[in-house]
Amino acid sequence: MRPTVHYLMETEAHVYALAVSASVLLAFYPFLTVMMAICRDVLHWRAAEQSIYLAINDLFAGEAGNFIVRNIAPWSIPKLSFTAMFLLFFTANGVFEPMEVALNRAWGVTTNRTYLKNQLISLGLILACGALALFSLMLTALGERYIPNSIGFLGHIGTFLQRLLFKLAAVPVSMLALFLVYWLLPNRKIEPARVVPVAIVVGLVLEGLKYVNLLFANAIHDKLDREYKVFQHSVTILLWSFAGALVVLAGAHWTARRDTIDPLS
Repeated sequence: MRPTVHYLMETEAHVYALAVSASVLLAFYPFLTVMMAICRDVLHWRAAEQSIYLAINDLFAGEAGNFIVRNIAPWSIPKLSFTAMFLLFFTANGVFEPMEVALNRAWGVTTNRTYLKNQLISLGLILACGALALFSLMLTALGERYIPNSIGFLGHIGTFLQRLLFKLAAVPVSMLALFLVYWLLPNRKIEPARVVPVAIVVGLVLEGLKYVNLLFANAIHDKLDREYKVFQHSVTILLWSFAGALVVLAGAHWTARRDTIDPLS
């Protein structure tokens, strides 16, 4: 693990992670609005909308999660439009552009794809990851139909079961999305079996980061509120995206370092 830790301390890794996290910040709200509009206007499924709120509160603990939920209420989201879809694709493509360069660097690939080829690959990954996210929400919504709404102690049990159901649906889906990124995004052929273990491990580590966020959410909120005021929630998304990007890059570096196949030119 020492070379990977050393890699994470290099300026290059931080530049890549910051570029990815900035693109995540730009794509975050368009992604939520498109998901909400699809659940409301296409599926007409109230339970799927509630699953989005559950996903947000699972990802962002405390005031940050509450703020985001308040600002994606169904009545504040316009109907699904080509403008919203274009903004999502345009901003989300920016996530995979620096990510490809970083993964190519990790695998020893010296030639990046052209901009057009990168955008095509990114578009495919956006559609695939979006479909996986929607599939996870649908599984959660289907399962919640069998969890009765109660108050008191039974209500706490119901809430726990809802979160457990979401984890059972979301964690494997996030691992599959990571697998697709590790496998398809680098500009070289990679055996799928090479990246399956790291996709699982990185998925578990990212899940663990949520609990770290849960432990320190109040302290982070107070600190960011003093320093950034109205921008605190944007900074929260940026910081946690930066940390997540470093974990993803660390997984790629650890896997590629152990690879014995010569990179393709």
